[in-house]
Amino acid sequence: MRKNSIKNTRINGEVMRELSNIIRSEIKDPRIHPMTSIVTVEVAPDLKTCKAYVSVLGDEAAQADTIKGLKSAEGYIRTKLASNINLRNTPQIQFILDQSIEYGVTMSKKIDEINRNDAIRRGEEV
Repeated sequence: MRKNSIKNTRINGEVMRELSNIIRSEIKDPRIHPMTSIVTVEVAPDLKTCKAYVSVLGDEAAQADTIKGLKSAEGYIRTKLASNINLRNTPQIQFILDQSIEYGVTMSKKIDEINRNDAIRRGEEV
């Protein structure tokens, strides 16, 4: 199975959906921030490993605590994933903090600030 085959794409989507449901409704760890979302999932073609990119809305401490909480609940999450999805192998999950959304918001604010300063310098109303 190639990495970007249709089957692998479907498996990635299904694992992402199930991981989101498990994190949202099954895990009761107080370290996991309520505004945690799974951005994307990459399951290896051999179904042995899985990289789950996680986005956390909050400060750096909340992000670090959420990753620690997810890593400690990894066995439970894998067990729930195995019971919800019928795969030949249940992948070993690796949670990776994804800060692309935060980076996009920061860049958008900087662009707005530059546009505002440019308009003020030209004497236009903001």
